[in-house]
Amino acid sequence: MESTATHTELKRRPALGKGIESLLGPRPQMAPAPEAMGKPLEIALDRIDRNPNQTRSGFDEVQLGELAQSIAATGVVQPVVVRELAGGRYQLIMGERRWRASQAAGKTTIPAIVRQVSDEQALEMTIVENLQRADLNPMEQARAFERLGREFKLTQEQMAVRTGKDRSSVGNFLRLLKLPVSIQGLVESGQLSFGHARAVLALESAERMTAAATKITALAMSVRQTETYVQGLIDPESKPKKKKAVIEPLDPNVREARDLIQRRLGLKVRIEDKSGKGRVIIEYSGVEDFDAILAALGEG
Repeated sequence: MESTATHTELKRRPALGKGIESLLGPRPQMAPAPEAMGKPLEIALDRIDRNPNQTRSGFDEVQLGELAQSIAATGVVQPVVVRELAGGRYQLIMGERRWRASQAAGKTTIPAIVRQVSDEQALEMTIVENLQRADLNPMEQARAFERLGREFKLTQEQMAVRTGKDRSSVGNFLRLLKLPVSIQGLVESGQLSFGHARAVLALESAERMTAAATKITALAMSVRQTETYVQGLIDPESKPKKKKAVIEPLDPNVREARDLIQRRLGLKVRIEDKSGKGRVIIEYSGVEDFDAILAALGEG
């Protein structure tokens, strides 16, 4: 295969770049093969191997089915990205959903762009590409950031630059890995959100976090309720105290009118008055009291 020889001759770039686009670096000045120019090729699906470094742990079967239907009708709109292996095979770098959906749609080939990258570059490209997606669950993102830092010795600031995230967001995701495994499972399954998990982390103790998570899921607490609940566990004295109602003195004339109505009806009456406007509230405790009010109004 002519393109195989061309790829073998290309000089590999040993240093990691600062993102997907910069990973490839300047190309040698030679007549490039079509794939080296970034033009997609139609490659047989059975010649493409799954990426063992895939960050995503699961795929939504419903969404995958919808994508398969779309591909069956209109084909693959965006090519996948692969790299060449020995023996005429390829390994996915980006686009596993499209690769899987194409198989489900009964396709035999898929448009693919071949990239000449090292093992390290392929790994970084896979992780960064996944982190830039919006549908990874929080735990998948946390593990991807952890691996990016561990494999490439990157700081949180460097990871933020490469993935387009805020540095504080990177730190918050990494903190999720301090959760007990059982709670990580709840976050991964969607029973607890990222906001719930952040609130629970404040408890620090694994036992307290687990007990709190059990109650939060059982009561289906909102994130705000969870934050209040956790704060109450940390500092019981911090629970908000009910403010005492401020009773403003009634105008003497209003008070006299209130007393008159109370005597006539034999019921408790409140008058809320402000600058000559307000409302009269009559409290009753049964049908008989209500009938008495109607009678007093001439509606008996």
